[in-house]
This record gives sequence, C-alpha cells and structure tokens, in this order.
Amino acid sequence: MTGSLVIAGLGPGAEALVTPEVSYALAQATDVAGYIPYVARVTERPGLRLHPSDNRAEIDRSRYALEMALAGRHVVVVSSGDPGVFAMAAAVFEAVEAGPAEWRDLEIRVLPGITAMLAAAARAGAPLGHDFCAINLSDNLKPWALIEKRLRLAAEADFAMAFYNPRSKSRPEGFAKTLQILRESCNDARPVIFARAVSTPEEEIHVVPLTNCKPEMADMRTMVLVGSSTTRIIQRTGAPIVYTPRSVET
Repeated sequence: MTGSLVIAGLGPGAEALVTPEVSYALAQATDVAGYIPYVARVTERPGLRLHPSDNRAEIDRSRYALEMALAGRHVVVVSSGDPGVFAMAAAVFEAVEAGPAEWRDLEIRVLPGITAMLAAAARAGAPLGHDFCAINLSDNLKPWALIEKRLRLAAEADFAMAFYNPRSKSRPEGFAKTLQILRESCNDARPVIFARAVSTPEEEIHVVPLTNCKPEMADMRTMVLVGSSTTRIIQRTGAPIVYTPRSVET
C-alpha cells in the first residue's frame, strides 16, 4: 500500500483562515502529527489517529511521520501559519535528506497557509507593502551573534521587519537587546506593531513608536512588525492605518 505525507499550515488561529486545500487534506488523512496545541485544532473523527508531541521534537516527529507514510498511512504534519516559514516543512526535509533512501521516493506535498506575519500585517493595514524581511528571534537553533548581525544589516538596508518568537519566559533578554539594536541603528520613531494572538478571541493590536517600545509588550504569542523609515500612519477615528508605500523617493 502506498502512503503519502502532507505538510500543512493551519493559519494563524481562526478556522476561517484555514485554506480549503488544507481542510481537504485533513479530511483524507489517516494520521495527523504536530505540536500539541496545533494537533488540538484538528477535529477528531473515526479512523483518524492524532499524534501530538512536544515543540522541540520536530526531527523525531518528522521521522515518525515519514515512517508512517512509508507503512502506507496518509499522514498530515501540521504547523501553525505556513509550514515553510520557521516551521515543519524544513524539519521534514532535513529528516528526509539524512534518512533512508526510500523516504525520498514518498509522495510529499507542502500546502501553504496564512502566516501570522501576513495576518498581523493585514490587521494593521499594509506595513509590509514594500521590501521586508522576517527574522526568528529565538536562539534555540542559531547563535545570538547571528541574530544580532542580521538585525543590524536589515536595519541598515531599511527593510520593514517581521519578528517571530520575540520573547519567551526562558530568554526575555533577547527582545530587550533587539529593541536596543533597533534604536541604535534606526534613530527614529518609526511605528512598531505588536500583534498578539491574531485572529483569535484574545487578539490585541498595538501601534507604538520605536522610541516608546518596551520588552514586556511582546511574548511568544506576539508577532512584532517594525516599519521602515518610509512607513506611514494614517490617523483616524479608531485604530490607525499603518502602511509602507510601494515606491521610494529618489
């Protein structure tokens, strides 16, 4: 029996933001594997096996999913947001490259999802309307020195920036360092968007000048978007609109 492996993005949180393609893949699956809270978002049904695991078990989870697919199961590995953005797609392919040759012949598909970055940007307006970059501020898989180098270069290049995993209880100092680097490199009051739990009932959106930002404004459920020097704010009744123009004056 021939199995298959799908790596799917569940979007930022709201059921309405799960793509029809991903919903169909979940409906056809015999097994779903992923981080505990993401698997909990999948509706149980007869014949479906759920395989939740810890957040730091990505490679073990990937190997287990590949073994199930090799055994003839139709497996979906779920991520939040998009699986190709700091998520499970790269982990699965890392396991494939290092694993047995037969894993390379499996049917493996990656199904995109709406990222927290894009959902947060849409809530605020269009802060990523021109060139931008995304940086994962977690130093679990890369050294802080590399993060700092990329932050300084991105600021020098005047990108708008999207920060994933800005501040955890175990490493609160990283985001404080990030804000200090931005203040040193940008030297202005460009807008910073703190978008927490976007598309869920706990959603909070705050727009704060860089000069007024504090580390405790972010946690691991927060997407932080930093404007470029050209990012603008349209004040109005209610929440302001933040956008970065598509053109640059020369």
